[in-house]
Amino acid sequence: MAELTVESVQEALKEVYDPEIPVNIVDLGLVYNVSVENGEVAVDMTLTAQGCGMGPYIAQQAEWRIAEMEDVEDVTVNLVWDPPWSPESITEDGKRLLGID
Repeated sequence: MAELTVESVQEALKEVYDPEIPVNIVDLGLVYNVSVENGEVAVDMTLTAQGCGMGPYIAQQAEWRIAEMEDVEDVTVNLVWDPPWSPESITEDGKRLLGID
């Protein structure tokens, strides 16, 4: 049984993808903050563009994936716009998947 930690939540979020980009939301740099306290998980995340029509879908997928984790009592996913996302937020793994050097 894995312990519920910030790291385990981030690993779970690597299974959530932006349907328009074949890279998970963590490696895209969309997840800004994860907090875990007494079974309550809160995530601050953004989107590549504020008007992204897939935003609610992606946030829902993130919430559902976390809710599946053991010991999770409650999940809150907040979409935030500050700081705005930029391509510099993409991790090295994400850049490799996208073919960006």
